[in-house]
Amino acid sequence: MRTLLVLPCLDEEDALPHVLGDLPLGDPEIRVLVVDNGSTDRSAEVARDFGVEVVPEPRRGYGAACLRGISMRKDEECIAFLDCDHADDPRLLPEILDPIRRDEADLVLGSRMLHPQSRRALLPQARFGNRLAAFFLRAWFGLRCTDLGPFRAIRWDALVRMGMRDRGFGWTVEMQAKAGLLGLRTLEVAVPYRERIGRSKITGTLKGTFCASWKILSTLVVLRLRGKRTLREAAAGLESG
Repeated sequence: MRTLLVLPCLDEEDALPHVLGDLPLGDPEIRVLVVDNGSTDRSAEVARDFGVEVVPEPRRGYGAACLRGISMRKDEECIAFLDCDHADDPRLLPEILDPIRRDEADLVLGSRMLHPQSRRALLPQARFGNRLAAFFLRAWFGLRCTDLGPFRAIRWDALVRMGMRDRGFGWTVEMQAKAGLLGLRTLEVAVPYRERIGRSKITGTLKGTFCASWKILSTLVVLRLRGKRTLREAAAGLESG
């Protein structure tokens, strides 16, 4: 199954060589794309030194980088996402992709909460936020999950049906909530997690933690109130397009 691996990147010059060094860059079935989200360091140059395709997305935001990445799709049947901080192990990409390749899932989530050691690597605010979001995803959208981790893969046709919009911290939870609304086959794969290289731009600061938490919760509330309507609008856009 041809796969586009999108790597949103913002100032990850130190971690990026480790991430790219652990990826199967020579695999003809996997196309690796780094989306430079306005880095002020040498992240883009590092990626190009590895022979990896780089596209710019100057508008800051995790979701903005992901949307830019998927806009570069050619004929890939699967889209995968991985952060550039080396907290998740890139060598586990086959384990994330295999359930989709075997047609056992439409969306596969790498969960850091399924390993006690991995949970300890997450900051306390991240663990609490994951548990709270997982509760609402199950109660409001019927989706059983334990984590909002960024390491994930989804079938292209399922991603199109979602009509993803969020350009910021709400990207991951929007995808999971819409997976519940659409009744997609969703599977979690336990992934080990370690301390990231460099400082987190979200949970590493009080402001970042507050903004991310507010965005995640507000995204859930909005989708709860108008989720079906949002999906109908996305479907209408597909038909008109």
